[in-house]
Amino acid sequence: MSRIDDLLKALAPEGVPLKALGDVGEFIRGNGLQKSNLTDEGVSAIHYGQVHTIYGTWTTKTVSFVDPDFAKSLRRAASGDLIVVTTSEDDKAVAKAVAWLGDEDVAISGDAYIYRHTLDPKFVAYYLQSDQFQNQKKRSITGTKVRRISGDALARILIPVPPIEIQAEIALILDRYSRFEAELKAQLGAEMKVRREQFNFFRTQLLTISGGDVHAITLPEVSVDLDSHRRPVTKSARVSGKIPYYGASGIVDYVSDFIFDGKYLLVSEDGANLLARSTPIAFSISGKSWVNNHAHVLEFATDTERRFVELYLNSIDLAPYVTGAAQPKLNKVNLNSIRIPWPTLSDQARIVSTLDSLEASVGGLVRSLSDEIIGRHKQYAYYRDRLFAFERLLA
Repeated sequence: MSRIDDLLKALAPEGVPLKALGDVGEFIRGNGLQKSNLTDEGVSAIHYGQVHTIYGTWTTKTVSFVDPDFAKSLRRAASGDLIVVTTSEDDKAVAKAVAWLGDEDVAISGDAYIYRHTLDPKFVAYYLQSDQFQNQKKRSITGTKVRRISGDALARILIPVPPIEIQAEIALILDRYSRFEAELKAQLGAEMKVRREQFNFFRTQLLTISGGDVHAITLPEVSVDLDSHRRPVTKSARVSGKIPYYGASGIVDYVSDFIFDGKYLLVSEDGANLLARSTPIAFSISGKSWVNNHAHVLEFATDTERRFVELYLNSIDLAPYVTGAAQPKLNKVNLNSIRIPWPTLSDQARIVSTLDSLEASVGGLVRSLSDEIIGRHKQYAYYRDRLFAFERLLA
C-alpha cells in the first residue's frame, strides 16, 4: 500500500473524486447475438453467458467468433471497453464484467452492455468485483427468477476516480495478486484431484473381488426394495420442518413429516447424474426422512452390507444400465439386474473399514485444501477492497 500512498500524496493531495459511472463513460446495449450464431472462426464474439462461465477479469482473445457478414449487424466493443452482463439467476453475478483488451473489435450479445469509458479498463473491471460496487448494485436489481439490472441503474453507481497513474498501479497490483491466487488454486486443485484419484484407485482394487468364497448376487437377494413407499410432495404443498427431504442427488428440502425412520440406501434414478457423476450415485441415510420418486430406497439386514453396496455402486460404470434419451433413467428392473460380488460378511466389514478410513483421510485433506482456497480468496477480496477504499473522497 505504500506505493499507492506515495502516489496519492504526489498526484491527489486533495483527495480522490467520487463519480457516477455514467459521468465517466456510457453503457451501450449489445444486440442480436445468440449462442447459435457462434462459430469457430471469423469476427471475435463474446456471448453474455460466456462472461459468467469462461472469462475472468480481462481478456485479449475470445473462444468464439461470428460470421463476418453477420457481425456487421452487431454492436461491438473496442479495446479498452468493458462487457457487462445484465442478467443472472443470482444477484452476485449480475453485472459481472470482463475488460476487452484485444486488438480488434468484439461482437456482443443483447444481454450485455458495452461500457465505453475514460478510465483504466482493468481498474474498472476489478472495481466491479468489489464490495463497494456490489453494495450499490443490490439496490437496483430487479426480477424474480431471472435477476437483471439496467444501463441507467449502472450509470448511477459511484466509482472513485484517482489519477490514471494510480488506477494503472492498482490494476497492476491486483493482476499480480489474482495471478498468484489462480496459480495457488490450480496447485491445490491438482492436489485434491490426485487424492481423489488415489481413493478411487484403492477402492477399485479392494472391490475387485474374486475367489472361492465369493459369489455374485443381485440386490433383491440381499435387500428389501421400499420404492413403493416413496411419495413426492410438490413445493407448494410442503410444510417446512427439520425432516430431510431426499431426491436423486441428496437432500433437496426440509419438511415436517416423514415416511421412513431408520437406515437405508438411496440409489439415484437420475440417468444424467449417473452418467456425469456430478454427485454420488448411492448414499446412505439414517433417521426420519422423506424420499421422493427420484431415488430408489433399499433396506439391508446390516449396516456393513448397506455400506458395502454403497461403495460398490459408487465404483462402477452404470451407463450400461441407464435407459432413455430425453430423460435417461436407472429404472428398478435395470438396478436389480446389476450383479454384485458378495464376499463373506467379515470380508465386507474389513473392506468397508479400510475404505472408510481412507475416505476420512482423503476427505480431511480435501477439506483442508478447500479451506485454504477459500481463505486465500477472502484475503484477496479484503486486499482488493482496501485498494478501492480511499480515505479522502471528493463529492
